[in-house]
Amino acid sequence: MSLNVNILLCLFLCGEVPGIQSFEQVPWLPCQLVDESVTFNDEGHAETEYQHRDAGLQFGHPGDSALNPNTITFLVTGSKVDMRKYIEGVVEHQLQCEIRRYSTESPQMRWPGLGAQEHDIWFTCTIRHTDGVFIITSFLRHTPATPTPGQAHYLNWAAIADRAALTTSMKQQSLHCQFDVDHKAADLTVEWRFQRRGERTTLFSHSSRSGQTEGSGVPLNAIGRGDASLTLPLTKQSSEGTYVCHVSVPPLFGSHDITLQIMESPRVSLNVDSTISLVDRGEQKVVCEAEGYYPLDVEMEWFREPSGGGLLPEKLDTVLYSSHRHHQDGTYSLSAFFLLHASLHDSGSKYFCRVSHSSQRMPIRKSFTLNVTEYDSWNAALWFFSGFGFILVMVATLFVMLPRLSSARKANQRKPY
Repeated sequence: MSLNVNILLCLFLCGEVPGIQSFEQVPWLPCQLVDESVTFNDEGHAETEYQHRDAGLQFGHPGDSALNPNTITFLVTGSKVDMRKYIEGVVEHQLQCEIRRYSTESPQMRWPGLGAQEHDIWFTCTIRHTDGVFIITSFLRHTPATPTPGQAHYLNWAAIADRAALTTSMKQQSLHCQFDVDHKAADLTVEWRFQRRGERTTLFSHSSRSGQTEGSGVPLNAIGRGDASLTLPLTKQSSEGTYVCHVSVPPLFGSHDITLQIMESPRVSLNVDSTISLVDRGEQKVVCEAEGYYPLDVEMEWFREPSGGGLLPEKLDTVLYSSHRHHQDGTYSLSAFFLLHASLHDSGSKYFCRVSHSSQRMPIRKSFTLNVTEYDSWNAALWFFSGFGFILVMVATLFVMLPRLSSARKANQRKPY
């Protein structure tokens, strides 16, 4: 079955998309139609069942045959709004497409576009990049050959047969928040909201009908070009939360959530140089310091890599950790340390501290090489005996001096005053 649809409004939320090829060359995109049916149980409560059905978006002209006759085809025909311009440079396998029914939740009204009817049926088409680069929501309008009595909503959906074809039109959404409408002088409302810890704040709102604007961050001339991207001031931890972009053109309303997480990468350092030298059986405390990271979650580990290579690094199990230290700027620090016991067979080994944090794709490594020299017993003996001899001399001196001091004291006591 093929349904002719038109794209009316597109809302686009995205990051940066690398250029690969023009998506306009792709005539068909596989999708899932998430259909729903509502029934009432014995207690009168509504219960919704969802059915995932194979579907596809086909870009073409009215009357085109379905490229895949075994699925429900949404034939996207000529419209001033084209979702494909927002996903240039992306290949098909990087996209996930989902189509759902949409209710305007308002008295039936005619969309102010060419060919629209009061009994049109609406759908939303959401396309996501598999790596989270962007999300696009488009509104698809289908004019059925036979109008469905009453208003289209979840209790009165028009049935769609398997292998049906619908001709539709589209809308789209993203962050930056960009949008496109298929007619000029639209009754447009743009709004940005911020949600954090249960509190909601309106950051920006603009109504084209009243001309009223509140807040800041979105240039009005950009809205006229279909760009409602919000510019944030210098971000800090209090900027973390969910940002919601709302675009409304009655009777359609679209929104996308953008979760902003602040991240600071740790600065990692050691308290030793890149090479340290110890004598056999010597000891030294070695400290790995991770500073200035956010959020709190961090993993620090110490490893020993034997000299000569060929062996896997061995994780040290004698490592101790400080408590997390919270700084005034909101970042954290943590220390991981151990007492290094030098031995000759460890000479040439490399020790490295590995720090993993959500802000880093790869762990940070800081290392040092241990050189161990043999314990010199002769020099040690000389040192020992030289020190011991000094002690003997001091003791002998005291034995000689004490009697003389005692005699002098008695002589002083016998002298008359």
